[in-house]
Amino acid sequence: MTAADFDTVLPEVLLALYAMGALMYGAFAGKDRAAPLLVWVTSGLFAILALWIATGRGGATAAFGGMFVDDAFARFAKVAILLSAAAVMVMSQDYMRRRDLLRFEFPVLVTLSVVGMMVMVSAGDLIALYMGLELQSLSLYVMASLRRDSPRSTEAGMKFFVLGALSSGILLYGASLTYGYAGTTQFAGILASLQGEGEVPLGLLFGLVFILAGLAFKLSAAPFHMWTPDVYEGAPTPITAFFATAPKVAAMALTARLVQDAFGAIPGDWTQVLAALAVASMFLGSVAAIGQRDIKRLMAYSSIAHMGYALVGLAAGTAAGVEATLIYMAIYVVMSIGTFAFILSMERDGQPVTTIDALNQFSRRSPVRALAMLVLLFSLAGVPPFLGFFGKFYVLRAAVDAGLAWLAILGAIASVIGAFYYLRIVFFMYFGREGEALESRMVPAQWATLMGSAAVMVLGIANLFGIEGVAAVAAETLVR
Repeated sequence: MTAADFDTVLPEVLLALYAMGALMYGAFAGKDRAAPLLVWVTSGLFAILALWIATGRGGATAAFGGMFVDDAFARFAKVAILLSAAAVMVMSQDYMRRRDLLRFEFPVLVTLSVVGMMVMVSAGDLIALYMGLELQSLSLYVMASLRRDSPRSTEAGMKFFVLGALSSGILLYGASLTYGYAGTTQFAGILASLQGEGEVPLGLLFGLVFILAGLAFKLSAAPFHMWTPDVYEGAPTPITAFFATAPKVAAMALTARLVQDAFGAIPGDWTQVLAALAVASMFLGSVAAIGQRDIKRLMAYSSIAHMGYALVGLAAGTAAGVEATLIYMAIYVVMSIGTFAFILSMERDGQPVTTIDALNQFSRRSPVRALAMLVLLFSLAGVPPFLGFFGKFYVLRAAVDAGLAWLAILGAIASVIGAFYYLRIVFFMYFGREGEALESRMVPAQWATLMGSAAVMVLGIANLFGIEGVAAVAAETLVR
């Protein structure tokens, strides 16, 4: 490893060293008594690294012979991953402490998964891709079953692990086919082999399809979504909030890098696959969520639908499409964090409540929180003039500009269907029947996250062109 290589991977190295140090400190310094300190230190480190990556690193560099790439696209995704992980940990600390879930392993596992995500978005090789993906996944499997005395949490972890192992096998099979037909595992080498071929080998296309199927599992894209509702419902709510944010950004960014850097010479082949995944995800998520009464399961199907909308941008196969996807994912992460901050506060008699019916007449008891939640739900539904509307507008416009007007029309129809279950929650909060009161105990960190996210949905429109400019630079770095 040269000095240039080390400098390129320095943020990941620092996080890996910190994770090992935190593990040793937690094991020898009283275990769970060290957990609150580790949460705050880890969150602070994430925020500092995000600031450093966003402001202190420029240009595009490669390390380890092209296996690891640090460019504007990777930095955009890394900042979103680090900030969302920090926000989730800070707002979750009180919830986990009161339910005896705040163990020192929690920030260590989050750190290790974040290291894996950062490697994923910078992967320039199929081997690096798999290493980052599995480091992230193994940490998430453990986090899903963090509540060891809960059968539902244990079941969530087991389902996640079994189906995750299956998806990893599918992805590895696709990678082996790609290596066999391209003769290399590096994205640049795969791209060069495709540009030199008169006709793309059928085996290479099968490899691409298998890899995309494995990544679709990580994205919760239909029809590889089957783990999502059960894991979201069974895992502790703070863990569910983490699943719904940072890993989705990492998986979407990795998919974008794979199709553009490795298979960018044959966009006509992978755009069909991504478009099919997008349509299936949008409609399944929108329709299946209608019958849900548990808000965590509803958010699981909501996540499936939103990954479909983000895939619409990638299916366009253009720089504008990648830019739209980055903007959409940034907005989606903020919306999800704010929504889960509210869900974390839902309780009755000191016990967490996740049924939608519990929100009946909530606006009378807490009008400010209800208004903030209304803004977030309207934004998730894509109702103008909130920021979520512009996220959907960008991806649908990118599809139209790429000649996929039919995909944009289907996306608009799915969005109208999906608006029903968001508006139903608003109906319960403002016009529902009187029932047993929901306490909605909210600590300052959760309150600030909820209000801040809602404010971004309203005030962020003024900075939309600034976000668009950063995303455009990131997309142009990837799509050449």
